Amino acid sequence: MEKTSPSQSYKDLHDEFLSICKLAEDGGMHAIWTGEHHCMDFTIAPNPFITIVDLANKLKNIRLGTGTVIAPFWHPIKLAGESAMTDIITSGRLEMGIARGAYSFEYERLMPEMDAWEAGQRLREIIPAVRQLWKGDYTHKGEFYSFPKSTSTPKPFQVDGPPIWIAARDPNSHEFAIQNHCNVQVTPLWQGYKEVQNLINKFDKAKKKYDSESQSKIMLLQHTFVSDDNNVLDSAAKKFSEFYAHFGAWFQNTRPINQASIKKLSQKELASLEMYTPEIMRENLLMGTTDQVIERLKKYEQLGYNEFSYWIDSGMDYDMKMASLEHFIKKVIPAIQS
Repeated sequence: MEKTSPSQSYKDLHDEFLSICKLAEDGGMHAIWTGEHHCMDFTIAPNPFITIVDLANKLKNIRLGTGTVIAPFWHPIKLAGESAMTDIITSGRLEMGIARGAYSFEYERLMPEMDAWEAGQRLREIIPAVRQLWKGDYTHKGEFYSFPKSTSTPKPFQVDGPPIWIAARDPNSHEFAIQNHCNVQVTPLWQGYKEVQNLINKFDKAKKKYDSESQSKIMLLQHTFVSDDNNVLDSAAKKFSEFYAHFGAWFQNTRPINQASIKKLSQKELASLEMYTPEIMRENLLMGTTDQVIERLKKYEQLGYNEFSYWIDSGMDYDMKMASLEHFIKKVIPAIQS
């Protein structure tokens, strides 16, 4: 959920979110991913497990993933137990994505004085600990966490626990994922096809280095919009441009924030951010006509990606999001499946 105007109510945003998820399931999509963020109207998602449990009682078959849990904000015992309980409630539909986190804004509030390096080290300590807690009778003495013999209660529904996906960018993260039998989530953000190639090359090199027979999967997450109306595509590109400009502002953590909303960038400020122009969005993101989107997706498949995730947060209004997703389901997915 993204609150782009003070006039929007959280209840209305949640209702829209549920409608989008219902369309995804009815359209035969494989999974829904929902993340974790705090004190930010830019991304309203304080606990993905609560969201997933709610979805599990409204949707019947689609898998449900944390995209992603922010590792350093969790104790391994708490993460093991809550994820296992969620796996039981969803009857084994849980996929668990984990990341170190992206925003220093959140670090300052939940883990003061922690930097991105420490966040990454905490992630590397937490993942093996969670798996051992699911097995039970596990004692841990690490750099950041220590506890006597403990067992996750409950234990997960899925044998060996839910699949774990690590949000990865640098080669070390890909290597850690392969060494620990985890899947990988990557996003090129606003960057283009070369970055899509670069990210899977890191994954392939990690497999070659540590386990050429690894069954780990790689998923590509990318902003997506499809329409056969050029005017609509131009409008969508402008919205993506604004989204990434504000994403960058949250990341830099220097602008004023009031009532969980960051001060909007002026048109002059937006125009000065050359890396986020609408033209670059049209070129780099998965957006275009039906045929253009199908062609690009087939290229991603040929590169070796196992899954593609349609990133729908965009600053667009609900009707634009729904129209694109419905078009994608009706026109793009059948072409890929065939």
